[in-house]
Amino acid sequence: MNTEHPRIKREKKTIEAMIHIYCKGHHEKEGKELCQECSQLLEYAKTRLDKCPFQEKKTTCGKCPIHCYQPQMREQVKKMMRYSGPRMILHHPALAMHHAIDGFKKPKKKAVKTSKAASG
Repeated sequence: MNTEHPRIKREKKTIEAMIHIYCKGHHEKEGKELCQECSQLLEYAKTRLDKCPFQEKKTTCGKCPIHCYQPQMREQVKKMMRYSGPRMILHHPALAMHHAIDGFKKPKKKAVKTSKAASG
């Protein structure tokens, strides 16, 4: 049974659309196939979304207080988003609008677990 929240499903669609725009604009691939580098980036991003501790309450990854991407992958995603972001309005206006709205959400602070018992 798939219990993936609609918010995470939409984030996955958004990142996939952005990576497709970037790949088509930068890598000489024909059709809808992604190059190997972009396929790996997409799988990495989807894995990070699956493991996001905020799930449906998440803001956009750029505003998140926890940066779960490895530095090299984070730089790759930032580069891709700088290119694809403005183009999303033309190619995927609904996803672009939702992503912009999600960007206005305040980042949630994750509760810090402590190993000490509460004193009382």
